[in-house]
Amino acid sequence: MSGRYLFTSESVSMGHPDKVADQISDAVLDFCLKHDPMSRVACETLVTTDHCTVAGEITTKAPLTREAVDKLVREVITDIGYTDPAIGFAASTCQINNVIHAQSPHISQGVDTGGAGDQGMMFGFACDETPGLMPLPIDLSHRLVAHHAELRKNGKIKWLRPDAKSQVTVEYNADGTPHRIHTVVLSTQHDESVMVKGGGGKKDYFTDDARQQVIDQIILPVLKADRPDLIKGKLVMVVPGTSPTLGDADVACHVNPTGCFLEGGPHGDCGLTGRKIIVDTYGGRGRHGGGAFSGKDPTKVDRSAAYACRYIAKNIVAAKLAKRCEVQVSYAIGYPDPLNIWVNTEGTAAPGVTEDKLVALIRKHFDLTPKGIIEGLNLRRPIYRESARHGHFGRTNAEFTWEKADKAEALRRDAGV
Repeated sequence: MSGRYLFTSESVSMGHPDKVADQISDAVLDFCLKHDPMSRVACETLVTTDHCTVAGEITTKAPLTREAVDKLVREVITDIGYTDPAIGFAASTCQINNVIHAQSPHISQGVDTGGAGDQGMMFGFACDETPGLMPLPIDLSHRLVAHHAELRKNGKIKWLRPDAKSQVTVEYNADGTPHRIHTVVLSTQHDESVMVKGGGGKKDYFTDDARQQVIDQIILPVLKADRPDLIKGKLVMVVPGTSPTLGDADVACHVNPTGCFLEGGPHGDCGLTGRKIIVDTYGGRGRHGGGAFSGKDPTKVDRSAAYACRYIAKNIVAAKLAKRCEVQVSYAIGYPDPLNIWVNTEGTAAPGVTEDKLVALIRKHFDLTPKGIIEGLNLRRPIYRESARHGHFGRTNAEFTWEKADKAEALRRDAGV
C-alpha cells in the first residue's frame, strides 16, 4: 500500500543522567509541597561524576535545610540504583553542592494575585492508538525502559545497570493508523559479566547472548502487552557491524548497537534538569511549547497548563469527539486568563463536531486560569517525583489527575453527538 510512513519516538530510563537530575529536582519540590502546599519552587539539578549541584529559587515554609537537601539527594540516587562507588556515581560518595535561594519578589507579586508564573505557550495531545490515548511509539518506548527498571530491580536480569535508552519506530498507514512495529532500539548499561574483553587492539564488546536476553525478556513482552496485532514478523537481532536479512514484516532489534555500554549514568554523561522535554511528553508526535516540567511548582504554567492541555485533549478523544486532538494555550506572566485556546483534530473530528465547537466546549468545562488548573487537578500535592521517570502522560497512576477522563461524558452530551 502506498502512502505508508515511519515515525519514531524515544524514551530514557530512570537512571539516565538527565532523568536523575529531574527526579532530584522533583524530590525537592515534593518535600516542599508536603510541608507547605503554597511553596514556590523552581529547582534545577546538575549531576556528573560523583557530584550533584542543586540550585534554583525556592520560597517555602518547609524545613529545607542543607541537611534535608543532602538527605533527599542521596535517597533519590539510592532508589534509582546508583549504590556502587566503583561505577563513578553513588549515593554514599556523591558530593552535594546546595545553592538554592529565594524566588524573585518581582515574580511573586504577579503570582500572588492569581496570575501565571511565567509567559509561554503549552500544548497537550491525545490519540486513540493505545488504551491510555497516547501515541504508540512513545508509549512503547516508555514501557520498555519501565520494564527494564523492573527486571533490574527485582534481579531477574542481574547484569543490568540503571542507565538505558529505548527507541521505537512504527509503520503507519496513510490514514495515520498504526500498521506494524518496524524497529526497536534498546541500549542498556551493563556490568562486566556480559562483556568480552578485546585483545590485540580489538574493542571490548557486549555478548550476543545478552542481546538475545534483552529481546526475549524486555522487548518481546512489552510489544505483546498492548498491540500484539502489530507484531507481524519475527524479532530479529541486529548485531553491530552486520546487515541481517529481514523479512518484509520482521522487527529489527538493535540492542547496544555501539557494541558496549559499560560506562554510563552521570559518570558517563553530565545530566541536567529539563533536557528530556520530548521524552516527557509525546515523543515528538504532538508539539511542545518548550518549557520543562521537573522542579517547577504548579504556579508555573509550563507544567500545570501542559498537564491541563493533556487533560483536555484526553477527554475529547475519550468522548469520541475526535480520534486525535491537540490543544494549545498561552499565557502572559502575572495575568490569569489564557491568551488563546487552539484545537487541531487533524481532520478526525466526529460528524457535526468542529474545532470552533470544541473550543467553546473547553471554555465551558475547563477553568484554565492557574488557580482553576491547580484546584481542578489538585496539584498542590507531593506527587511529582514519580512523574519524572517513564513519562508524565499516559500513566495509570491515580495521583496523576490530568490522566482522568471524567469530563468525557459531559463533553459528548454537550457536543450533541
